[in-house]
Amino acid sequence: MIRDVQLIVDAAGAGLRLDRWLVAQFPAVARAQAEEAVVAGAVLVNGRRAAKGLALAAGDAIQIFQCLEKSDFAAVPDAALPLSVVYGDDYLLACDKPAGMPVHPQRAGETGTLVNALLAQYPELAGLGGDTLFPAFVHRIDTGTSGLVLAARTPPVYDALRALFRARQIHKAYLALVHGRLVRGAQLEDELAHHPAHPERMTVVTKRNRAKVRKPMRAVTQYAVAEAFDDFTLLRVVIETGVTHQIRCQLAALGHAVVGDTIYGLTGAEAFGLERHFLHAARLVFEHPITGAQLSLEAPLPPELEAVLKRLRAG
Repeated sequence: MIRDVQLIVDAAGAGLRLDRWLVAQFPAVARAQAEEAVVAGAVLVNGRRAAKGLALAAGDAIQIFQCLEKSDFAAVPDAALPLSVVYGDDYLLACDKPAGMPVHPQRAGETGTLVNALLAQYPELAGLGGDTLFPAFVHRIDTGTSGLVLAARTPPVYDALRALFRARQIHKAYLALVHGRLVRGAQLEDELAHHPAHPERMTVVTKRNRAKVRKPMRAVTQYAVAEAFDDFTLLRVVIETGVTHQIRCQLAALGHAVVGDTIYGLTGAEAFGLERHFLHAARLVFEHPITGAQLSLEAPLPPELEAVLKRLRAG
């Protein structure tokens, strides 16, 4: 982090935008970080706040109170966090993420994520993959969803696993308890997009809203009935694509929202004492990118979800 620095713009810097000049002076600063510091008023020109696009003149006095560098955005280890590894070898790891824990931090200094827990036990994985806030892991699941997340231990394996995901050669299976009684499985094929009025959620694209949404993404979800109750159904869900909130959004649009989902439907969580939605990434099946062995990795249903099923089975 750059703190309390004062510089004078020389002839070579004359005419440059303020944000570009900062990056030229400090190569460890990314353009976005320079812009953020300027907008926050942490960089003054001749004693005054300035726009990031201000064209500098020779002799301008630049005062930098604080500006983050790229290294400040690296995730930090946190040994106090739990890390459950259900499979590990010299090339990859499969972690069982608890519900409520994000996969990775969104900003510098943030802790409490699966990445922070991973780096505490595997510090050599920091920076693997090129994103210092999202190292090693090759995919994500929602914060409120529990279950399997894959991490690579070497750059070649990272690239290989990412390629497998892009080629849809990693079988991803979930368990979801939904409202209502379903008697048979089906395949859902929709286009999903961020809701134009609520960007934190997704929406199914229809003729009515198509003109209002941006960048629709194809989502393919297959589900089968694992166990049916009077007012709820436990589903085995397989996704062929990896769109944000795919399972939750599509099942809610079908009229069978996931129990406990506060974004896409009636929660139903209070009746079961849940503080999360009932969605669990239970299984990953794929070919090991180095050994060629067929891996079938499973994460058991967490106790709080098992307790819900126990109550339902008891009537």
